[in-house]
Amino acid sequence: MKRLWIGCLLMTLLPLGQVQAQAPSKQDLLRSIRETRSAEEAQMRAREQAFVQEQGQQQQRMAAAVRERDQLQASADALDARFKQQSEALAAVKAELSERSGNLGELFGVVRQGAGDTRSQWQDSLLNSRFPERLKELDALAQSQRIPQVEQLEQFWYRLQQDMTASGEISRYEAPVVDRHGQTRAQQVVSVGPFVALSEQQYLSYQPDSQQLVSLERQPDGTGLIADFVGPREALADLWLDPSRGSVLDQLQRKPQLLERVMQGGIVGYVIIVLGGVGILLALVRLFWLQGVQRRVDRQAADLDNLQANNPLGRVLSVIGSHPRLEELDTLELKLDEAILKETPALERWQGLIKLLAAVAPLLGLLGTVTGMIATFQAITQYGTGDPKLMADGISQALVTTVLGLVAAIPLLFMHSLVAARSKALIQLLEQQSAGLIALHLGGGDKPRD
Repeated sequence: MKRLWIGCLLMTLLPLGQVQAQAPSKQDLLRSIRETRSAEEAQMRAREQAFVQEQGQQQQRMAAAVRERDQLQASADALDARFKQQSEALAAVKAELSERSGNLGELFGVVRQGAGDTRSQWQDSLLNSRFPERLKELDALAQSQRIPQVEQLEQFWYRLQQDMTASGEISRYEAPVVDRHGQTRAQQVVSVGPFVALSEQQYLSYQPDSQQLVSLERQPDGTGLIADFVGPREALADLWLDPSRGSVLDQLQRKPQLLERVMQGGIVGYVIIVLGGVGILLALVRLFWLQGVQRRVDRQAADLDNLQANNPLGRVLSVIGSHPRLEELDTLELKLDEAILKETPALERWQGLIKLLAAVAPLLGLLGTVTGMIATFQAITQYGTGDPKLMADGISQALVTTVLGLVAAIPLLFMHSLVAARSKALIQLLEQQSAGLIALHLGGGDKPRD
């Protein structure tokens, strides 16, 4: 109806320009209004019918939802009642279990603690290579949340008895062994209780992380006894054992050898070694040379009538000749002193250098000590004192260079003293023979014989 009135209103408000157009007749306007009204009534009836139909469907869905809600509520009530019933039953069962278990709870705690303590004691044991499954059993028993069965308790007791028995016997078994090249292969192993394991004339070490036997990189002394101990025998055989159950052998692997200690000295240590070697080599060369001169001088002293130019004594005595004139004896002493002075540099050659090297070696050791301490303080400044390994390099350099300096200086001092004493003895012999020769000519006697 509203559309009808709106249509009439629009028709009355047409612009003035359309006034001149021909106005529709009343019959046409009435017919149009009737048709529009009929169409609107049809639409309204269709909408009303659709609304009624949809209302019926909504009521049906609502009824279905109510029924489903009632069913779910009933199911929830049933589940709630069942939960309460089972909770009461569970509480009754727990009470009955606690009443029946009695002291089993305390026993369970003791067993778990005992299994954990035994696991920590056996973690690094050499016997794990022989019985590798026992650690898993102890882990399962220590971490269990249920009361152990009788079989588990008997197995635990059996493992304890097994360890006690194996700790006092020598056994042979086959186990994987990692050699020095990192290759793993099965080998025949001989174990002496939990102390040492032997294979192919070598001592083995047990690694708890990988649970494997590893051939030691550095074998201790006494490996020659392994063959007699392992081989067939009737009498007793000696063998070196590690009473600490592997700790001593592990410390032996971390103990640096002589070459490794020398390398800790760094560049300063190498310089000290080179200078010490050069000084000792020079001293040995001088000693051999002076020994040869001493032999030639001794032969010349035994035969003064036949002067030789291959030794200092012969060259010195040849200055005055075999028949000097008495009026020239005043100048003979000067000539002999001059000849001795000419021989002295050759006899004292390189002694100053050897003495210098003996004095420089400890100074270089002190230099290495200072540089090592500087490196140590730098490590402390950067990383603190929490990890001593960070300071080990500087301290090692400081101590090793000091030791190297002293080791080089001490033999050099002895060698220098020995070389100086040999050369001084030869010079004194030349002076003694020269003085004796002059005294002989002044007295008019024969030449001395030594």
